[in-house]
Amino acid sequence: MSRRNKTLGEFIIENQSSFKYTSGELSRLINSIRLAAKVVNHEVNKAGLVDIIGAAGDTNIQGEDQQKLDVYANDKFIQTLTNRNIVCGIASEEEDDFIAINSQDENNQNKYVVLIDPLDGSSNIDVNVSVGTIFSIYRRITPVGTPVTIDDFLQKGNQQVAAGYVVYGTSTMLVYTTGHGVNGFTLNPAIGTFYLSHPDMEFPKDGNIYSVNEGNYTHFPKGIKDYIKYCQMEEGDRPYTSRYIGSLVSDFHRNMIKGGIYMYPKSSKNAKGKLRLLYECNPMAFLAEQAHGKASDGFTRIMDIEPTELHERVPFICGSKNMVEKAEEFMRNA
Repeated sequence: MSRRNKTLGEFIIENQSSFKYTSGELSRLINSIRLAAKVVNHEVNKAGLVDIIGAAGDTNIQGEDQQKLDVYANDKFIQTLTNRNIVCGIASEEEDDFIAINSQDENNQNKYVVLIDPLDGSSNIDVNVSVGTIFSIYRRITPVGTPVTIDDFLQKGNQQVAAGYVVYGTSTMLVYTTGHGVNGFTLNPAIGTFYLSHPDMEFPKDGNIYSVNEGNYTHFPKGIKDYIKYCQMEEGDRPYTSRYIGSLVSDFHRNMIKGGIYMYPKSSKNAKGKLRLLYECNPMAFLAEQAHGKASDGFTRIMDIEPTELHERVPFICGSKNMVEKAEEFMRNA
């Protein structure tokens, strides 16, 4: 069997021994995420045919309108992870608080917590633009067999044991890392199987794409404004190309393949930044570093930030290593 014909299930089994803990629990957890992703993918792809698009009438903890698909995806991931008795706790961007799950098997107390953004970029659903799911997995730090606490979720990103995303686009891909590089798997919808399509994914060290919502330019800090001007300058291999989808998963995915930088800085409108440290920035930072890229808040490595609350927001810059370091240089000198 050639490497590119390998299924996600086969890949997980073959690489299980590379996990720090080899009980098989982490493998089963990733398999559960794969299953939930296939169910959500089915709904995303038929969103235009049924009354599932549009707002659900509620707002999430962030104060943002919840799209119906947000709610559906949130329910499906929580349901799948809970029913398979595979995690001891879940935190979702859509939930006010974390969910503690008691293992029903006394001999197999669950050891992992999952933090998830069930449907990133869901405001794009109505206009048929790619959206995604982001997940982050930690080994619990409180004693096995006891209920999880907030401390199990407020771990630094450098303690992640796995992270990944699913992008629901022209093709559906699941991309993940367990700390041994980044691999991408594309769904064959005819048979419902993910195949290894992008082995050993890496950010090019340099790129010519910058991704930022330039409509907020006037609200950005000076360092970011200066870096954007640098990107637009006609000099050497510049100006760079501006590409911004407004869906973190899609922008990150494109930049990892083609080379580029993604920026969501703090601004006068969002003093702490807008993206969530635990559900978006940490998992994407883990993936970026495993793909030889870099992730920063402009001054500090994202995965070294000590979280203080479940829905904490931070500025976020990530992508090709040399581009991120150049942006950090502008931030320091501003």
